[in-house]
Amino acid sequence: MKERLGGAVNQLPLFLGLVLLWALLWGKFSWLNLLTGAVFAAVVSVVFYLPAVQLSGRVNVWRTAWLFVKLLWDIGRASVNVAWLALGPNYTATNAIMAVHLRTRSDLVLTWTAVATSIVPGSIVVDIERVDSTLYLHVINMRDTAETDRFRESVLATERRIVMAFGSREDVERVNRVQNEEERLGITPGEPPEFTKGGQS
Repeated sequence: MKERLGGAVNQLPLFLGLVLLWALLWGKFSWLNLLTGAVFAAVVSVVFYLPAVQLSGRVNVWRTAWLFVKLLWDIGRASVNVAWLALGPNYTATNAIMAVHLRTRSDLVLTWTAVATSIVPGSIVVDIERVDSTLYLHVINMRDTAETDRFRESVLATERRIVMAFGSREDVERVNRVQNEEERLGITPGEPPEFTKGGQS
């Protein structure tokens, strides 16, 4: 009974979001729209059922504020860099498809990290390996190994800020533990396990 109640609570944000989306599509709020939206959301939730995303129930206000401030800064800085590349007369395309192996195994953190990385100009997530939490990204202006390593570290830093802001205690513990293991073993952060010796899954 407790598990079913927990599942219903986890599905509630999705249900309310679908109702809101239905009302926005009609362009106005009315009791009829809300009623038909609720029916629509119920049908979608049953027919196209997805496993419930487990919310952590933990939010750090200061870490969350820092997450969004840093994200806005990254967007602004990257926008200027991309504009400079686009307007520069001597730009040579040196793009890359990169795999970034995240440190957590939370679907919520995986999704947030993918979104936060994609909205920063210059990179876009093209595929996700959910089993081992790996993001595949198309990134512009990657000229050497040092730049790809820096980009991987920036994605992992974004993941860490998300975890510290509203990840579960297990996520926080895993991020710290895996980071310490990478430093101890000399593993390149963010590289998939098959690319490293002694990589952690």
